[in-house]
Amino acid sequence: MSEEHGAPLFPEAKRRHRVYRGLNERQEHIFTWIAVIVILLFMTAWVGGTIETTRLRRAAVAKAKATGQPVVMPPAPTRQITAALTEPGTPATAYINDALLGFLNPLRGESGELRFTPVLPGETVAAGAPGEADAVLSQGEARQVSPDFVAPQNPGIYKLAVQMRQATRVIDDLNVVTLVPLSKKRGGKIGLYYLGVWPWEQGGTPRSERYAPPRGFIEVTQQNQNTRVSEHFRLRDFLTKDQRNVWPKYLLLDEKLIDKLELTIQELERQGVRVDHVFVMSGFRTPRYNHSSGNTAGRANLSRHMYGDAADVYVDNNRDGYPDDITGDGRVDTRDAQRFADAAERVERQHRSLVGGIGVYSACCGHGPFTHIDVRGLRARWRGTGNG
Repeated sequence: MSEEHGAPLFPEAKRRHRVYRGLNERQEHIFTWIAVIVILLFMTAWVGGTIETTRLRRAAVAKAKATGQPVVMPPAPTRQITAALTEPGTPATAYINDALLGFLNPLRGESGELRFTPVLPGETVAAGAPGEADAVLSQGEARQVSPDFVAPQNPGIYKLAVQMRQATRVIDDLNVVTLVPLSKKRGGKIGLYYLGVWPWEQGGTPRSERYAPPRGFIEVTQQNQNTRVSEHFRLRDFLTKDQRNVWPKYLLLDEKLIDKLELTIQELERQGVRVDHVFVMSGFRTPRYNHSSGNTAGRANLSRHMYGDAADVYVDNNRDGYPDDITGDGRVDTRDAQRFADAAERVERQHRSLVGGIGVYSACCGHGPFTHIDVRGLRARWRGTGNG
């Protein structure tokens, strides 16, 4: 039969479509089988890691129930996939999206810039977590898995991750700070660090809850002093200016103060003022320092600095230790401090939970003008000289 009346007697073999361009058929088969083997090995490792994680978790829970201690997940003998996801720098798992982490938003404050949450040992870190979510709190090689989102018993600064089923997401911009309880203070000090005694600590009824003795302190070491508490501030910025060679130091720092400062910076920037750095001239003051160190003019017996919710600040973008001209009038005087105060005033009107004291101080005693900011819970305004 001729080709013009039907199919050819010897049809040409159809050329096989190449999946991988540049490879011949034999190389393509080899590549495909290697890919299959790699996928099988990955699946085997995943299943094995899941089984091992489940076994370790059950053992940790059983141990916790028997001893009454928090659930502590020991590191696995091999680096499992789920554990690797908790390491810094590991990409976030798509399964745990921002919507699922919405319960953490209150910890970032009204400014959205807070990077720490201080809690006593065993206290709840975050309320409203999904029932299937666990907190993974790590410090160095130690790792604790907490189904109830409670703080570790040992004081310190912990990295936070959220674990849901086999997915884990590291929360890079938020640290959990377990406080050292006030009960650890002996003879007015903790370890070698002198604190002193707070009003009403040894009896009596405070004038209000805001004047009650502190519940606990942040332990600041030479290693963790640079930990960010917000976008613009670090732990070291608020330390009492004494006992320079004594470590660890102990610090009171109210999240609302940091929130108010960050909101004030945002307000200044909305007004066109560039703010790269705010210098904290005075943050937390121990009662011992507040009552007896240096020039105590302006340091009331009930100074808010003793409660960790006050700071004396000024904009210092060039970090020369002197206030910047933020009014743009070519001079540095109380008008610059007043502009900072005016921005804080606007913040208070918009955020009633951050109401407190705002004081404007003129240059004196070797320092330039500055603004006192606190969150005492009631409105107070003044002008002065010396220390806030």
